[in-house]
Amino acid sequence: MTAINKPLNIVDVTYAQTKASVNTDALGMREMQQRVFAHRNAQHLLVKAPPASGKSRALMFVALDKLYNQGRKKVIVAVPEKSIGASFAPTSLTRYGFWADWDIKNEYNLCLPGSDVGKVSAFIKFLEGPDAVLVCTHATLRFAFERVAPEAFNGAVLAIDEFHHVSADTETSRLGALLRDVMDGSDVHIVAMTGSYFRGDSVPVLSPEDEAKFTPVTFNYYDQLNGYEHLKSLGIGHHFYQGRYTDAIHEVLDLDKKTIVHIPSVNSSESTKDKIEEVGRIIDAIGHVESTDPDTGIISVRRVGTDEIVRVADLVDDTDQVKRGDTLHYLSHRASKERDAVDIIIALGMAKEGFDWPFAEHALTVGYRASLTEVIQIIGRVTRDSPGKPHAQFTNLVAEPDASQGEVKVSVNNMLKAITASLLMEQVLAPNFTFKTKKFDDDEPVKKGELKIKGFKEPSSDRVKQIVATDLNDLKATILQDDTFARAAAGSVDAETTNKVLIPRIIREKYPELSVEQVEEVRQQVVVDSVIKSGEVREVGDKRFIKMAEKFVNIDELNINLIDSINPFQRAIEVLSKSVTPSVLRLIQDTIASTKIEISEEEALALFPKIKTWKQVHGKNPDIRSENAAEKRLAAALLFLQKLAAQRKAEKAVTDTVVE
Repeated sequence: MTAINKPLNIVDVTYAQTKASVNTDALGMREMQQRVFAHRNAQHLLVKAPPASGKSRALMFVALDKLYNQGRKKVIVAVPEKSIGASFAPTSLTRYGFWADWDIKNEYNLCLPGSDVGKVSAFIKFLEGPDAVLVCTHATLRFAFERVAPEAFNGAVLAIDEFHHVSADTETSRLGALLRDVMDGSDVHIVAMTGSYFRGDSVPVLSPEDEAKFTPVTFNYYDQLNGYEHLKSLGIGHHFYQGRYTDAIHEVLDLDKKTIVHIPSVNSSESTKDKIEEVGRIIDAIGHVESTDPDTGIISVRRVGTDEIVRVADLVDDTDQVKRGDTLHYLSHRASKERDAVDIIIALGMAKEGFDWPFAEHALTVGYRASLTEVIQIIGRVTRDSPGKPHAQFTNLVAEPDASQGEVKVSVNNMLKAITASLLMEQVLAPNFTFKTKKFDDDEPVKKGELKIKGFKEPSSDRVKQIVATDLNDLKATILQDDTFARAAAGSVDAETTNKVLIPRIIREKYPELSVEQVEEVRQQVVVDSVIKSGEVREVGDKRFIKMAEKFVNIDELNINLIDSINPFQRAIEVLSKSVTPSVLRLIQDTIASTKIEISEEEALALFPKIKTWKQVHGKNPDIRSENAAEKRLAAALLFLQKLAAQRKAEKAVTDTVVE
């Protein structure tokens, strides 16, 4: 039996338990809901808030105001799957202080059992009738839209839950095309809600032109978790194994914690291709099956070593849809309310977004997840505030590269991306700072949550201010999903090139409308925010120091040049060096070094001063065959520039000949 290394968390955060995000005001609104309601008059509203922050009720407050006070006639709520429709069931809001209740007739709750044909007919009947509220799935909305014109949504509010399912790629996303057509062809009001900060992953949710029409409201993970009453800390770790994951899972499966286990897709390299057998092996790691409840499908397992009964729900086996339906019904009606109803849930494509199990403490996910949206949705399953739950944990069990196997590069790339995704979550989970320029004669006292930096460029336009206020985490996600940057995070590209060439390139691609000055303002914000949030702050007497690149720097002496000399995500290689054996680490480094990273003209020109310095110091040009990664990079840039110069000289010679 193969074993994984000792578990090591990449992220460990502790929160203040202020209760601010769970306490309500005179209208029965939590902090996040108050923020959303303040923008209730916006025609297009985009709400980005973590799971369990109360987005469904925030929608109810806004939708009722639009019905009663803004002249809207109908509200249509679309959710990705039927089970999430329960979040929008009839709700008494007046008992908590609001001036109206959320009500919906059963015939217009289209998330209840029934045929697609019948639901589409009910949808059209709703549009033509007097009733005010309808809840349906994304699929029903799409099917119904095939039978009505965009102007049928005049006077309506269209709320799309789990908005990251929309895509700007209207060729592949029917929901994205529908949204575009409705926005262009009617006076519809839209409330878009997502629990993911990484909307759309590699394909954006909206085009820049359409997104500019939305008023964004952001309630970040730090706001949410710091304001909880019970949950105090969160850990995120990536642990590595060789061989089959079913032989290693027992070392990270904590049977004392309420756990959701997500096994890998059958199409992934981590899968054994027999998902039923994998569930059986996981149950074997727990103990011996005593019985299976015929009414609920819950499996009672006698735990190895203690003889306690562990209640397991199997959501992987889909051979009997009735049986799985009984299990889901039990989980939604009992497990969400009773702590002892279930102990472990094993799932494949289920139990992610919208799944409500407040007692869940540990999300154990097997295999690399390419979608950052999926990662944050899984983490969201365990970050709900619940009595008796002081700590939540996300563990990603990822395969180590094996030199004897053919897909070493794929495995290394997966490891790097898994780790950088966790480092991105570290950014999301940390408190936000406001950065200001420190002037020469500046003696104004620093405000709470503010840092002053010499040479820092503050946002000069409303667009840059909006990007900084609402899109910074999305932008970091885009940067970290870039293949070149993932390798740069592991140290194969120097910090200056990473910060001054790679990051600006990605910013320009994401925001083509920005000027050169605005790109630099956003770039500095990304780099400074990332470096500061991944640093360790200590107080010594009346001074504060921050640890950057293995040394402590007085916060009062921070300057942009110092920060630009640090790779903001350099901890990726530090994490690997602590998590894998020296031989595996060498294999990873060799694989990174052997991977060809294309050099652009921009990067080569940026490296030219360093090439000249290298030659002055060493008396020779950098060598492409060097074992030093930095020297090899400089040599590659030099070869590129020499080839470019020769090419342009030849082109000039041809031009001169033609002119003569």
